[in-house]
Amino acid sequence: MRVLTVNTGRPVAVPYTDSPGGVTGIGKRPADGPVQVTDPGPEGAGGSGLAGDAVCDLRFHGGSNQAVYAFAREELDRWERELGRPLPNGGFGENLTTGGVDVSGALIGERWRIGPDLVLEITSGRIPCRTFAGHLDERQWVRRYTRAAAPGAYLRVITPGAIRSGDPVEIVHRPDHDVTVELQFRAVTTRQELLPLLLPAGEALHPEPLRRAREYAARQR
Repeated sequence: MRVLTVNTGRPVAVPYTDSPGGVTGIGKRPADGPVQVTDPGPEGAGGSGLAGDAVCDLRFHGGSNQAVYAFAREELDRWERELGRPLPNGGFGENLTTGGVDVSGALIGERWRIGPDLVLEITSGRIPCRTFAGHLDERQWVRRYTRAAAPGAYLRVITPGAIRSGDPVEIVHRPDHDVTVELQFRAVTTRQELLPLLLPAGEALHPEPLRRAREYAARQR
């Protein structure tokens, strides 16, 4: 298991985003050297956890619980076959393009060590948005991506550190529950009846789906 590339993006003006200023950093490219990763700070104020990486819409992106976004190269390859077009590493706006890692099958709260120091913790799956759809320019992209339910994972920074393309990924902690990224994604998108199943993940879960799961479970009593 390893990071194939570490990807960062700069702000670019595009016609398909509703972010303030009309710019996005979703178009990411592999970095040439090491990239420092730190906790960017709270939602609404902190951006990306990666130095040199732009998060342009702080209303919905960035912050401690979405500091890093990982997506599996194997899933990019599957989408390449379905879409009939090449998808480079970083093509889905991911910071880490992984190889040999079941990203969407990982557990909420699972921790990865990447390189000598960096430790990350999985918080949630990525919810597709208008900017992502415009970036891919594929018909009904949000619906298709949601149906696939392999969203990749957002991670928070537990221990900061520098990483580079090719670094190994080591799972250093697996929590004692079965709440996967895929389950969390399905629960918050197409199958709300699954929301109570997210509760065993506790505070490791991104605060927003945790709030929704608790409220849904309370209504069922």
